[in-house]
Amino acid sequence: MHNNKNIWRIVAIIFLMLSGIFIVDQNIKSIFVDGWRYYSECIDLTLVYNKGVAFSMFAFLDEWLKYIQLLLVLGVFVYIVYLREICYAAPVGLMLGGAISNIYDRFIHGGVVDMVYWHCGFDFAIFNFADVVIDIAVVWILILNFKPKFCQSQR
Repeated sequence: MHNNKNIWRIVAIIFLMLSGIFIVDQNIKSIFVDGWRYYSECIDLTLVYNKGVAFSMFAFLDEWLKYIQLLLVLGVFVYIVYLREICYAAPVGLMLGGAISNIYDRFIHGGVVDMVYWHCGFDFAIFNFADVVIDIAVVWILILNFKPKFCQSQR
């Protein structure tokens, strides 16, 4: 019973985090899809549709990319539920929320809606809120992996 209770807690945390990130990210993106723009010396907020992943990699996969990403998201979800480590639920929920939001863009807009372009001192990739959340989640997961004292077993 304890293991099943933990599984439901993990699923609930992932779902809540995923839903929150998805809603926030899609609302931010809708502002740019509707036409809002801002330009300055260091940062431009403008609409770009990214057909690939980071730095437009794998754009050659075209329509297949979104399905491959869906399989990866499902695999991460199943693996975390299998682990039954509740400490991974929040960062994985963040990561999957950002990922699902970006994948959703691929289905709706034909590419990921990106809008933040940093060009102060050097040109950086154009990114969005979901990308930032995914990066934060990855760092959080790495910390949990390399500092096991932060992730005590809940089995």
